[in-house]
Amino acid sequence: MTTLHHLGFPRVGAKRELKFAQERYWRKELSEQDLLDIAQKLREINWQNQAKENADYVTVADFTFYDHILDLQVATGAIPKRFGFDSQKLTLEQYFELARGNKDQFAIEMTKWFDTNYHYLVPEFHKNTEFKANPSHYVKQIKEAKALGFNTKPVIVGPLTFLWLGKEKGETFNRLQLLEKLLPIYTEILNAFIAEGVEWIQIDEPALALDLPKEWLEAYNYVYTELAKVNARLLLTTYFGSVAEHAPLLKSLPVDGLHLDLVRAPEQLSAFTDYEKVLSLGVIDGRNIWRANLNETLNLLEPLKATLGERLWIAPSCSLLHTPYDLSVETELQDKKPDLYNWLSFTLQKIKELHILKTALNQGRDAVAAELEQSQLAAQTRAESKDIHRIEVTARLAHLPENADKRKSPFAERIKEQNQWLNLPLLPTTTIGSFPQTPEIRYARASFKKGELSLEDYETAMKKEIEYVVRRQEELDLDVLVHGEAERNDMVEYFGELLDGFAFTKFGWVQSYGSRCVKPPVIYGDVARPTPMTVRWSQYAQSLTKKVMKGMLTGPVTILQWSFVRNDIPRSTVCKQIGVALSDEVLDLEKAGIKVIQIDEPAIREGLPLKRANWDSYLKWAGEAFRLSYMGVQDDTQIHTHMCYSEFNDILPAIAALDADVITIETSRSDMELLTAFSDFKYPNDIGPGVYDIHSPRVPTADEIEHLLRKALKVVPKERLWVNPDCGLKTRGWTETIEQLRTMIDVTKKLRKELA
Repeated sequence: MTTLHHLGFPRVGAKRELKFAQERYWRKELSEQDLLDIAQKLREINWQNQAKENADYVTVADFTFYDHILDLQVATGAIPKRFGFDSQKLTLEQYFELARGNKDQFAIEMTKWFDTNYHYLVPEFHKNTEFKANPSHYVKQIKEAKALGFNTKPVIVGPLTFLWLGKEKGETFNRLQLLEKLLPIYTEILNAFIAEGVEWIQIDEPALALDLPKEWLEAYNYVYTELAKVNARLLLTTYFGSVAEHAPLLKSLPVDGLHLDLVRAPEQLSAFTDYEKVLSLGVIDGRNIWRANLNETLNLLEPLKATLGERLWIAPSCSLLHTPYDLSVETELQDKKPDLYNWLSFTLQKIKELHILKTALNQGRDAVAAELEQSQLAAQTRAESKDIHRIEVTARLAHLPENADKRKSPFAERIKEQNQWLNLPLLPTTTIGSFPQTPEIRYARASFKKGELSLEDYETAMKKEIEYVVRRQEELDLDVLVHGEAERNDMVEYFGELLDGFAFTKFGWVQSYGSRCVKPPVIYGDVARPTPMTVRWSQYAQSLTKKVMKGMLTGPVTILQWSFVRNDIPRSTVCKQIGVALSDEVLDLEKAGIKVIQIDEPAIREGLPLKRANWDSYLKWAGEAFRLSYMGVQDDTQIHTHMCYSEFNDILPAIAALDADVITIETSRSDMELLTAFSDFKYPNDIGPGVYDIHSPRVPTADEIEHLLRKALKVVPKERLWVNPDCGLKTRGWTETIEQLRTMIDVTKKLRKELA
């Protein structure tokens, strides 16, 4: 019989119950016990759904209150010493302070989980880091599931991936040196799982999909020889890319099974067909929302079933935390776009698809003939749909002007024209774009969508919020203002709603980090901009002030990365379509007198293929798409871009090739670490390193901001240095925002006098 299992499940609940409970807890409106009860209920629902669709094992220990890598830091005693917390007696309040910071300590650094839009909290390793096991968070979940009668399979990120994802702090050393101290802790944690009677333990090693150094690869044999000594069966799990080049190594490891992601890397299967243990195949996409063609999947699996027999397991390609919970609640989409609805599959539909595959493999296709016919029909109607391809979009992309993605003049000439009319002081101050999305803003938007507020009244409410933002910025004496984005629900969703080729769900939320959830648009067809999207809002904001108003757009790569993207044409083509559509908006802003325009690209690093061999082709088309987004602008129009929560050291030539006049980057959590690379590279254009972390409610001290700015001045010429927060301010409250910005501006003015 073929075994069906899952690698992980969404944590936040079908209706974001965990998010709302967390935020109520943080506001002191919900007790700790109530939060714990809600979390337990969500876990139970997840297990019930897996069992209902015939999973042989329900996955446990995948639930987290904030981040699974933070949980692992707690479980191994590797939380940062600077907080002064005891990992063995960590309270829930202290756990959240690790993630969000407190009055004494900034939060643990956050960055992207491989090439996804999920953020993990980066472990801080010191040469003298000591580890101590505390598996209680995991064991609690195993006990709960077993008490409900479920057959459990706990999951934990493996020790080499854990170390790889961390950073060395303090004295220079190689964090791989910590492995010898860490490994006994893992053994202790696994033994705690075994004490609860588990048969299989899933150990995730997605780092194997990267270009790991030789010494790290060689450590796998040592690690799994030691871990295999525990009295349980180990399933080594890989995902997000091919591990075919490591096939000899992986086949030799003393584990009991191996998982491969056949959605992202179907070609790797040929390297493992002679694998003699359990082979788990990820055949349902855990990263995207398109319905699988189950007949084609069975064409792949049936010969393997004949060869492998009971050693064949089937699963999603990776954890389903990256997909929305349930398609069936999207009744509005079903009514408006029934064909598109029929092409989609969310978490609950994906586990049903796996159930169908398992039944077909164990009982024959006739047992699920109706389901297979429906799957085939959906694939056929999508392939033949007239709603996807637009001749005019294809023609425009094919006939772009020569050098369409190049500015008229080099930066050294452009900046002179820009400085002449901008007339900004030394160390000009600005923000990244958004200001607090207050309850009043959200209420007005919700009321308008429900039809309870007229368009006129909604726009009046948004204009009132914009004026408030402008006046507060004037009072603070910021140099380049923004309109605050009151009218925007999300930096990608807002634009997707106004571009052709996009569709939207109502409940398609996925976790980005902690309680932060996003609802990615669905790019199902060719992309074009039918009408201006931001111009009148920016014009209105500019009419309120004599200061410079900055236009705000989201860039093509980020729109692509943070959407569920069609998989019937190359991603590069979709990205360039978005870039060309955005260029119409940029030129309209320029004509309207908005001549400082920020095109945010926080996701450009995130989109990098995991293998370096594929980087150049990606960076080439991603850079071209970004430059196409501002094609045709005049030299005196200043193009800004913003990037955050990624490492850029290894792609600085590509960042420079974007040719933005000003780049703003997140640097506060890393203590300006990133700027050293920009200095070594001699980044040619203006830079605005973030001087405080906006994901924490704490107000930075003047000394902290001054420290960061002085570090920045050591590597960036004062004439090219801008001052700004790390990111947008939409998630903050007004009181803390004003205090944070006032501190930033006061310190800036102090340094201006000194530098003058």
